[in-house]
Amino acid sequence: MRLKFFLMKLLDRYVFAEWLKVFAIAMLVTLGILILHDMYNNLGDLINWGASASGILRFYMLVLPTLVPVVLPISLLLSLIYVLGSFHRNSELTAMRAAGMNIFRITRSLWFGAFVLALLLLWLNASIVPDCIEGSRKIYEDARNARLTSSGEVSAAPEIYQLSFFNRSDGRMWYMNSFSPDKNMAKGLSVSILGKDGIEVSRISAERGIYDNSAKHWTFVNGKIIDFNPETHRVVRPLKFAEKSFDEFGEHPKIMLLSMRRAKDLSLRETETLLDTIGDPHARESLPYLVRWYSIWASPFACIIVVAIAIPFSVAGVRTNPMVGVSKTVGLFFLYFVVDSILTAMGGRGIISPEAAAAVPNVAMLIFALSLYRKVI
Repeated sequence: MRLKFFLMKLLDRYVFAEWLKVFAIAMLVTLGILILHDMYNNLGDLINWGASASGILRFYMLVLPTLVPVVLPISLLLSLIYVLGSFHRNSELTAMRAAGMNIFRITRSLWFGAFVLALLLLWLNASIVPDCIEGSRKIYEDARNARLTSSGEVSAAPEIYQLSFFNRSDGRMWYMNSFSPDKNMAKGLSVSILGKDGIEVSRISAERGIYDNSAKHWTFVNGKIIDFNPETHRVVRPLKFAEKSFDEFGEHPKIMLLSMRRAKDLSLRETETLLDTIGDPHARESLPYLVRWYSIWASPFACIIVVAIAIPFSVAGVRTNPMVGVSKTVGLFFLYFVVDSILTAMGGRGIISPEAAAAVPNVAMLIFALSLYRKVI
């Protein structure tokens, strides 16, 4: 009995070590490919904008962790296919099963590795990746803006045109013809104040609006306040002003700018900030961010799904052509991503709930993979 236990521990170490070596190589290669792709897109711009070598190095040090959630499941899949395929070619799987070991006994160290990677991915998404996304974006935008300012092409950073933002929790709808991020100044500004029933009760429009970071409020210049009759929606009392501060208007321009970005480009922290600002999780404008939030938290389960998919098809290759199992594994894995993308789009449009958009692909694929896994145990 002791000998059998020792052999099992030895087998676990052997299987785990063989997989870990291939996984590390796959991670390095795929990360390298993505870094090269990013360099092809952004390195030339950073150099042309006069970014320092240390700034460029820091930029890519921040970009690297943001690529890990994308690369890790793919690298895990490739490494599992290679290692299990190698065991098949060398008849090691046949020998292990002939010794009375079932598939779970043979691959339990791989399951352990997948759970560790899932926890690692969960930690990265929650604490490391948000800082890296925001930090790398700031370095890129600061280099671009510094170049535009120093070259005299423009007197300041590029303006954002037609910026709109709906603060549902406070009942304020903002619209700006243009906004200068470096000055926190808006031009052609209009803010509609909505009542509890969603009907506009007043509107403040101004030639310019400036956000004060220290006071955390907006000051409007050359504007007017228009009140509306809630029943007829006719103007009740227009009031002009030269300059007026609105202490209750605490919407930060950064949040408004975030709302103009694609949901998939936001970090977990930025997504949570927008959801808190919108206030109503059932509002239509909340849906893309809510789907993004659920998807980030659900993404670590892809590691478990990869193992559940790779093992049955790779083991099935012992009885047939191993390339058949490999092809089915890769095809099923990419089908998972296609289904996930489709359901994410449906969740963002309100066709299905955000929870279902994030959970259904993972749950359905895991159930299917485990049903296959049971047949080969």
